[in-house]
Amino acid sequence: MASLAQQIGSLEGPGPLYRRLQHGLRSAIENSVLKPQDALPPERDLAADFAVSRITVRKALDALVADGLLIRKQGAGTFVIGRVEKQFAKLTSFSEDMAARGQTPRSQWLLRASGTVTPEESLTLGLSPGAPVYRFHRIRFADDLPMAIEYSTIPGFGLTSETEVEDSLYVALHAAGNRPTRALQRLRAVLFDDERAQLLGVEAGAAGLYIERRGFLDDGRVIEATESWYRGDAYDFVAELNA
Repeated sequence: MASLAQQIGSLEGPGPLYRRLQHGLRSAIENSVLKPQDALPPERDLAADFAVSRITVRKALDALVADGLLIRKQGAGTFVIGRVEKQFAKLTSFSEDMAARGQTPRSQWLLRASGTVTPEESLTLGLSPGAPVYRFHRIRFADDLPMAIEYSTIPGFGLTSETEVEDSLYVALHAAGNRPTRALQRLRAVLFDDERAQLLGVEAGAAGLYIERRGFLDDGRVIEATESWYRGDAYDFVAELNA
């Protein structure tokens, strides 16, 4: 079987050597020479195969990790992530999407608290002024890669305590008998500001996807209002259209 260096070909061309290696590996991922979940050879083997230094290999891999194309797993090596395809036609949680791809979802909490509804939330959730709500702000990870920032607000009747939500909001809502059965979503392209770029480990001004979602119960009540910022380099959103 041909080595990865043979499949990628020559690294000749302008620019720093690590950039050329980075471009070659990126092309291999985009052209499915390297597929999602594939393990890359160890850095020492890549350095030998491409006749470059391990420092050059490390810089090329670091750039692809930062771009969300590769992930390093402690004690296991470096793996291809590939882009996530999120189906708009199916109402699934982030945790369910990542688990279906063989990745481990987790959250880093920014806020997990109870409070009273704001005027804006009151309109979105259909609640009276002063009604109780729960707020969940977090960074969502797939394995060790930050993928999205989520701000969710849940009406007080949906849960009994904010501590019910550990990692998956939908698991907690399901356990309470209040998982949404349908949702309305709106998506637009955005550029990350400094704060959100830092949280997601991307450069300020990087492209992202902003989604507003309202989830509904069978009886028509709004059970969820979520704002999400997804990395544009890691997600494709797919919708099936019928005439």
